[in-house]
Amino acid sequence: MHATSNGERIVLEEAAQLDFSGKMSYGDYLQLDKVLSAQNPQSEEHDEMLFIVMHQVSELWMKLLLAELREAISDVRNENLSPAFKKLARVSRIMEQLVHAWDVLSTMTPSEYTAFRPHLMQSSGFQSWQYRCIEFSLGNKNAAMLQPHAHKENLLDWVTQAYEAPSLYDESLRLMAKQGLHIPETHLNRDWRGAYSRNEEVEQAWLVVYKDPTKYWALYQLGEKLVDVEDAFRLWRFRHVTTVERVIGFKRGTGGTGGISYLRKMLDVVLFPEIWSVRTHL
Repeated sequence: MHATSNGERIVLEEAAQLDFSGKMSYGDYLQLDKVLSAQNPQSEEHDEMLFIVMHQVSELWMKLLLAELREAISDVRNENLSPAFKKLARVSRIMEQLVHAWDVLSTMTPSEYTAFRPHLMQSSGFQSWQYRCIEFSLGNKNAAMLQPHAHKENLLDWVTQAYEAPSLYDESLRLMAKQGLHIPETHLNRDWRGAYSRNEEVEQAWLVVYKDPTKYWALYQLGEKLVDVEDAFRLWRFRHVTTVERVIGFKRGTGGTGGISYLRKMLDVVLFPEIWSVRTHL
């Protein structure tokens, strides 16, 4: 008669946990059948899978980023700053992950990308509606950027909502006014669809905060969280530019943009100008 060893006994005792018939498993919970079957290369080129996965992973991170950013904006609007800080910190960390996604794509050489690029047709990251919502929610408003999403009504609705709503910075300035700091009326009740314009009076309000952080500790923290977010966003955009230049040089983008020339212009956009300029006057 065969004796059962301790190792075999442990395996037998745990065997009940190995059968997931009729139970929700890891793959069921994450819907991995859908996720892992969503990669459909249009060519026979080996490197196209890298291109697809990198962009799909980035879109998943952007989905989380948007969820956190929307909630953070709501928290700032309702003066719930502690949870807003946590969410904004997470937004910055997610952007770090998006930077690293470009690190992986940069392993693709120009020759490898050129081999399957014609199969992309007119598809381009320029058409990412989630990225557009992120930009709009951070204040980089431009009506022309609604057009790439006009072909799908449900997506256009999402982008339009972000375009028409107060941005994170707009809500931050409104909060400063609620807490007794002078913010000009032009920046409290403006057309939220317009691009933000730097204002000397807003800079003076931030200067009051930064000169007395003890008195205005919550607003001081908010200012630094905003700097963290924009710092991370700049790195994300910069890594995008350098990777694209490395892979395609100065060719036009597949979506019809100028490629590198367009992306470099985006590097000059400053989302929260007074929080940066106030540092010169401290």
